[in-house]
Amino acid sequence: MKSTVVVVGAGVGGLIAALRLRKAGFDVRMIEARAEPGGLASGVHCEDFSFDAGPYILLDRQGLDWAFERVGLRLETEVPLLLIGNIYQVERQNHPPIRFYSDLEATAAGFESNWPGSGRKYRDFVGRMEAIALRLRPLLETTPNPLRVLRGGAWLHVPFLIKSLASVLRSANLPAPVSEAIAIWTHVAGQTTSEAPGPLAFVPAFMHTAGAYYPRNGIREIPRVLARAAVEAGVRIQYSTRVRRIRSDDGKIMGVETDDGDFIDAAAVLSNTAALSTYLQLLDPPSSVMRRLEKLPLQSPGVCAYLAVQGPDASFYLRFRLDEHNERCRLLIQPSGLGNRSTPKAGWKPARLLAPMNYAEAEAAGHMGQLEYLDCLLDEGWWKEGLSSIRVLAKRTAHQWGSEYNLYANSMNPVMTSRFMRQGRVAHRSPHVRGLYLAGSSTHPGQWVSFCAISGILAADCLIEDFQ
Repeated sequence: MKSTVVVVGAGVGGLIAALRLRKAGFDVRMIEARAEPGGLASGVHCEDFSFDAGPYILLDRQGLDWAFERVGLRLETEVPLLLIGNIYQVERQNHPPIRFYSDLEATAAGFESNWPGSGRKYRDFVGRMEAIALRLRPLLETTPNPLRVLRGGAWLHVPFLIKSLASVLRSANLPAPVSEAIAIWTHVAGQTTSEAPGPLAFVPAFMHTAGAYYPRNGIREIPRVLARAAVEAGVRIQYSTRVRRIRSDDGKIMGVETDDGDFIDAAAVLSNTAALSTYLQLLDPPSSVMRRLEKLPLQSPGVCAYLAVQGPDASFYLRFRLDEHNERCRLLIQPSGLGNRSTPKAGWKPARLLAPMNYAEAEAAGHMGQLEYLDCLLDEGWWKEGLSSIRVLAKRTAHQWGSEYNLYANSMNPVMTSRFMRQGRVAHRSPHVRGLYLAGSSTHPGQWVSFCAISGILAADCLIEDFQ
């Protein structure tokens, strides 16, 4: 048996890293503050209904396939996936809705009917993004390294990587409403298109090629499968235990201290709690590192209402709503019609109403201000169209997200801006503490479940390489 490794946090990245390390022969102990695995990919139960907590869609199936294969699992066997045909639509008052289907031709035809000539431009744009994404794919599956950029022709697309999303969309010459709808994910992250990285333009290419998917039993099924496989492989998972401190001596990992007063000796620690939380709350990094990390813009999880609704099955899985000036975004998530098994009562179906919030605004408003904003959204009429009955089962504010999911400063993670991507994100192998490794969304270019899984593989592989 090789050295003991402590994995902090049983999110998707931590779980797949623990499984990878165990299969490489390490003694692996996982410490999770909550009573279940998954973190923001776990589930929420309200009355007899089950909801996803965080992610609402699986876009990069190829990346998740890649990560599963590296721990000896087959995604299609372990997690039955449903292809989403009608993916999302973006609505604004007095404007036609912008609709995105898995079918490229159907999507382009919808644009063409409102803006003649835009269908061809959209198909061309998707084709260009697909070609660039394929060329850059190997970079997603390796730790950031300038030498890798030079190999395989990826260097040809360096100018694209340093562009903002706004710049990429301008070059497509699409109608403004279509560009705004493509960029809807920047609203979810609370950033402008001029701040967002260019690779967010890959989203349409993913939707129309690999497809958008939803696990039959919800996103939470992914961490459940990984946790079960980890335990079967011999990973020891300790739930409801918070790590208070990562102890190091002379720049080298010694182990972790828990709130129970226990000390767990370890040759290495792989942290899947937020990278900022790891450095700023669990360690004492150099002051220069602290100043740099504290300056990173943060993303608020926003506010959420968990609903039970009656009415016809939703025509689109995701319905976004923008205000007149595109400054505020709301989102209704309705998994009805996807074939999932989350409808325990005849006629009643689960739905979620979410609203991202600017981080500074959310913190200034506090819990009560966030709750007032959510109540205003619940009074809006757009999301109630076609629903005959509605029940509000529960509410969650950004402040509650932070406390219940142990989020750093009530934030999901640093916003993945183009600047953050250019500087290489947070390294999987800590340059400050020997034996410390990091996984999670801030170590990879996005928050998608697949990226978190990939980050777990990459962090584990750095550790394996160092301890061989």
